Parts: sequence; structure tokens; C-alpha cells
Amino acid sequence: MFGVLARVQSPQSQALIERTAGVSGERFWDAYWSLRPPYDRGDVQGPAYWKGVGERLGMSLTGGQVDDLIAADLASWSEIDQESVDFLAEVARRGLRLGLLSNIPEELAAHYEATQDWLGHFSVVGLSCRIGSAKPEPAAYEWCSRELGLSAQEILFVDDRSDNVRAAREVGMHGHVFTGVGALAAALEEGADG
Repeated sequence: MFGVLARVQSPQSQALIERTAGVSGERFWDAYWSLRPPYDRGDVQGPAYWKGVGERLGMSLTGGQVDDLIAADLASWSEIDQESVDFLAEVARRGLRLGLLSNIPEELAAHYEATQDWLGHFSVVGLSCRIGSAKPEPAAYEWCSRELGLSAQEILFVDDRSDNVRAAREVGMHGHVFTGVGALAAALEEGADG
């Protein structure tokens, strides 16, 4: 979802998270990303994730700081790419069976479900925090294939990260690295590009 239908964190939103944490730069983001996979998989919730980030940074975060960090993090992932969402609606009108696979923690998943009607275009929604696996783990792609009722070879997987696309190809899916709506539209017209 992020980097395709929703935007990745902007420098401004990252700066707000750093100010909220009181730590900036590579040291902060190393802690943020190194602890993210269990959070995205749903193994831990926001408070435990952020307390872990604080511990990794050698600081103890208060409950209020944790709440503020959860809110700043949620806001940083909440900007939608309207061109992509409009294209999604067009593709859905064509009758293609659509599935979504996103690495996303529970708080953000609940926010998207409450605010983004376009999620209804997907017949299958695989949110890592709910399915217990995250890209690029093979189990995440296998879950989607099973839930879509399609073989891997019948699926075109689209993601902005080449490592995620490579992992999809390793389980037999076709893959497309998303760089924009125009290139994706061309790939859909040509059929799955391998």
C-alpha cells in the first residue's frame, strides 16, 4: 500500500517524529526500523514497540510520549496518493480481482479501515498485523494466493520495493516494481511482466 496507494513518510513527518522522540538522525531511524517487523506482523502493539525503540536508544519513554509517538507515526503514513487511488477505482471497474498485501501495524490498519473507502475495491485485504506474516516473507504471498483462490502464476504483484517484488517472483508470482500509474497501466495492458 505505502509507496503505491499511500505515500511514504515525508521529511517533514519524519522530523516531527524525531522532535516527538527527542532523538534525531541515523541512530533514531536504526532503532525505528530494526524493531518494526514484529510491530508490522502484529507480534507487538504500539506501546510495546515504542517502549522498545526507547530502550534501544537508552531512554525511558513516558506513557504520554508513547501516545504522542504513535499519533505522529500514524500521521506520517496517512497521506494518500490520489492519482493511484483513482487508478485503483478504474481497474476495479474493469472487473479484475484485486488483493491488497500491506506491512502495517494494528493502529494504522484500524485508521485506514475507518477512513479509506477505497479499501472496498479489494476482495482480499492482507494486513500483516492480522495475517501474522509480512513482506518479504514467503508466507505473506502464499496467504494472498490462497485467499484470492488463484495460483501464484495467475497473480501480478505490485510494490514500490524491488525486494518485495523479488520475493513475490520467488513464490511464482509475476511482479511489477511500481514507479507510477502510467508504467503500471502499461504493464497491465501488456499482461504481467516477469
